[in-house]
Amino acid sequence: MSEKIQQSAVQHPAVSVIMPVLNEERHLRHAVEAILQQEYAGEMEVVVALGPSTDRTDEIAAQLVAEDPRVKTVPNPTGRTPAALNAAIKASRHPVVVRVDGHGMLSANYIATAVRLLEETGAQNVGGLMFAEGENDWEHAVAAAMTSKIGVGNAAFHTGGEAQQAETVYLGVFRREALEQQAGYNEEFIRAQDWELNFRIREAGGLIWFSPELKVSYRPRPSVKALAKQYKDYGRWRHVVARYHEGSINLRYLAPPTAVCAIAAGTVVGALLTPWGFVIPGGYLAAIAAGSVPAGKGLPLKARAQIPVALATMHMSWGWGFLTSPRSLAKKVIASRRPAVLKQA
Repeated sequence: MSEKIQQSAVQHPAVSVIMPVLNEERHLRHAVEAILQQEYAGEMEVVVALGPSTDRTDEIAAQLVAEDPRVKTVPNPTGRTPAALNAAIKASRHPVVVRVDGHGMLSANYIATAVRLLEETGAQNVGGLMFAEGENDWEHAVAAAMTSKIGVGNAAFHTGGEAQQAETVYLGVFRREALEQQAGYNEEFIRAQDWELNFRIREAGGLIWFSPELKVSYRPRPSVKALAKQYKDYGRWRHVVARYHEGSINLRYLAPPTAVCAIAAGTVVGALLTPWGFVIPGGYLAAIAAGSVPAGKGLPLKARAQIPVALATMHMSWGWGFLTSPRSLAKKVIASRRPAVLKQA
């Protein structure tokens, strides 16, 4: 009997699910329930790191803790995602660590599949598709933009593709020793902390693995303003990663800032010198309008009409954030010290 128990522990290692949350009253219960209902035979715990929310997030989290002994919470007074993740990792205890966001919904066999892939590939981190799903016309439009190559380029975790080695993955399922070796997330990276951590894991010789078998449903930002802020922050912090880790940039990341510069230059030339300058911004608008047609297939007309707005918001905000990212951020990151250890309390 003991041999069977040991074999089961190898096949189904205990799993810690970590979740940073801030103002997630809309999705938190559904996200945690999707974890607790996983089709997984191993032991599981859920550690929710609570930021200083101004909605009912803390109340809902307390209810979840009372309803299921597998759920516990830890404080994250800074409200920053990487600090929340490190606090949750430190408070957790199992050899496999699954990152989930408060607005992410795991597919039913996500954890079982991820554990199998860790064993099959020898990877330090595996992840899959960021499956954007909206609940209204605007969110449907954003979801279509986020899963289109014209929106996000060739990033497999957005657009799909074959299982393969990857630079980064969405969220991630880690071997604990990989997180401890890297001292967890760099808490100075308010955004792009996943990309930065995966870069360090790869630099240390670890494998990051993408598989379309893994899918997490994601709820897009609910307004143009929220989407613009999200993508501006993405661009801003991706530039910090490029400064901090030499050689980590590629042409895909340079496309949005190049587009912002070209459109701005074309508009100025068109307004002051010759109407031919408007060819560049006009061409861009025509391109995203054309790209919106296949991206919006099957959606209601009102949602399809908003896809160009979502695409332009994503491109321009990311590019502007990249261009205006202050060098002082990189200096702050370089001067920072990551935690020396990140082991269980």
